Amino acid sequence: MRITGNSLTRRRFGAIMAAGLLATGLGACANSDTGSGGGGNDDGKIVLGFSQVGAESGWRTANTTSIKEAATEAGIELKFDDAQQKQENQIKAIRNFIQQKVDVIAFSPVVESGWDTVLKEAKDANIPVILTDRAVDSADKTLYKTFLGSDFVKEGRLSGEWLLEETKSATGPVNIVELQGTTGSAPANDRKKGFAEAIAANPNLKIIASQSGDFTRAGGKAVMEQFLKANPKIDVLFAHNDDMGLGALEAITAAGKVPGKDIKIITIDAVKDGMQALADGKFNFIAECSPLLGPQLMDLVKKVKAGEQVPERIETQETTFTQQSAKEALPNRKY
Repeated sequence: MRITGNSLTRRRFGAIMAAGLLATGLGACANSDTGSGGGGNDDGKIVLGFSQVGAESGWRTANTTSIKEAATEAGIELKFDDAQQKQENQIKAIRNFIQQKVDVIAFSPVVESGWDTVLKEAKDANIPVILTDRAVDSADKTLYKTFLGSDFVKEGRLSGEWLLEETKSATGPVNIVELQGTTGSAPANDRKKGFAEAIAANPNLKIIASQSGDFTRAGGKAVMEQFLKANPKIDVLFAHNDDMGLGALEAITAAGKVPGKDIKIITIDAVKDGMQALADGKFNFIAECSPLLGPQLMDLVKKVKAGEQVPERIETQETTFTQQSAKEALPNRKY
């Protein structure tokens, strides 16, 4: 078949137009898929970007589960990020959430300081921020809408007050070692402060060693081994969370001492493994810090998205446990 110049030109032009239309169609589909994850959803679903500290403990795992389940139940689309206990990962995640134009950002800060820049970026993008579990030390309170979590100072103080009562008949010095949480984090700073304020009422109570175990069981065990080698007489261990206390328990047992008797153990959180140790007489006292913040968080997300006023600080309701009360509570423990 003979093809003239005019005919060939027309056919080439038609092919180019078809390719252009196809590319336009594909581009529209791609934009539609991307848009489904942002604040501009056509379906009206709220999109929440959440950055979690990590998975360093049983408490954190329960907290993550609570948030994921509550988001599903509330019909909120959750974009979840695990920061693996690194602040730079959380900052990157928050910036990604801003780029994705989520409706609300919530996060549990790894440490207290260094958030002003990225929080201002979220504010400039008109994306409200909710702090969960851990606070920040920013002087500008307009950078976030509210804080949902525990009073860590109170938890430390309750732990110290129990020890005051427990040792009120002691005549000599009571040597205490302290396993701190992640250096610079709100719970580590505040629990240390509250405990120190409480035990100051009795000069016989002395903290002879204090070091971070980073909220992990392995860290608690390693640091407690060092404490035992360096200090022949330890009467009390105060651990900033159950997991470090459980790790320390292993070190105490390996050293030939009886946890709960030779060395009294005070911890914070009240996760199931910690409660079991308390019920078994290996721990002596736990101040609760509930990880089940999911339902409260989703309620706050909806209110903030709707432009409603919310309190600057919302505390979770918690209690304390002795060995006997732990035995009673364990059968119905959710985490």
